[in-house]
Amino acid sequence: MPFEYKKVLVLGATSGIGWALASKLIENGVSVIAVGRRQANLDDFAKQHSKGNASVDTAVFDVTKLKEIPGFAKDMFTKHPDLDCIFLNSGMQRHLDWTKPDEVDLEAVDLEVLTNYTSFLHLTKAFLPYLQKQAPKPTSMIFTTSGLALVPILYCPGYCATKAALHHQILALRQQMKDADSNVKIIELFPPAVQTELHDAKHQPQMGDRGKDIGMPLNEFTDEAWAGLSAEDNEQVPVQMVKTMMGFNGWEQERQKTAQKMWAFMKQQQH
Repeated sequence: MPFEYKKVLVLGATSGIGWALASKLIENGVSVIAVGRRQANLDDFAKQHSKGNASVDTAVFDVTKLKEIPGFAKDMFTKHPDLDCIFLNSGMQRHLDWTKPDEVDLEAVDLEVLTNYTSFLHLTKAFLPYLQKQAPKPTSMIFTTSGLALVPILYCPGYCATKAALHHQILALRQQMKDADSNVKIIELFPPAVQTELHDAKHQPQMGDRGKDIGMPLNEFTDEAWAGLSAEDNEQVPVQMVKTMMGFNGWEQERQKTAQKMWAFMKQQQH
């Protein structure tokens, strides 16, 4: 099954997973508006894909500027009224060691929560009405979370917590859209660790040079993620070890069944 949507706004497209998946979209004939904080990177992206199989546009935006998000959403749909998919990839990861509380940087923690979770709520609120207005045309919001939303690791518990919060939010959002018979499909992509700048020496100096080599090669991740996003059953797309070692195919399915039972029970109590 080919990817269903024709024009995608990709936030966090200036590097890593966002860049790679935006490139894959264009390669497969899907038009892209690439969004990120770094103009130079966006210029490079546009230049690299100027002769691609689909149209490319770019926009500089910082998702942490919450008050600017509604205006940004309006601008994007004014310029691109045929946008039918919003792909949220923005994220940051920082070390957090509670054995040394004096060294815990709470400003960095706050920024991590703002970038990885709070901004996603504001973006969802801003973009969702524009997608709903296109009914009955199928539209979607795609959220990149992480296998760490399911299983936390020790060196970045703050990051894991933000992804777990976002995962819960997505589960509820998806069910609400289904209950309302919405035209907006809610898709979640679960990467494992991937070799990107997320944990390179610049962003996590505690790792030194080895950080850039942690995880799955980006090209391998992109191919598997794209296959999942292009599948008929693509509401949840776990990649590589997320399916097995990190529990998606096992206990996470049982947990989601329990959530469904809880939601059904609560509906009964309302009648």
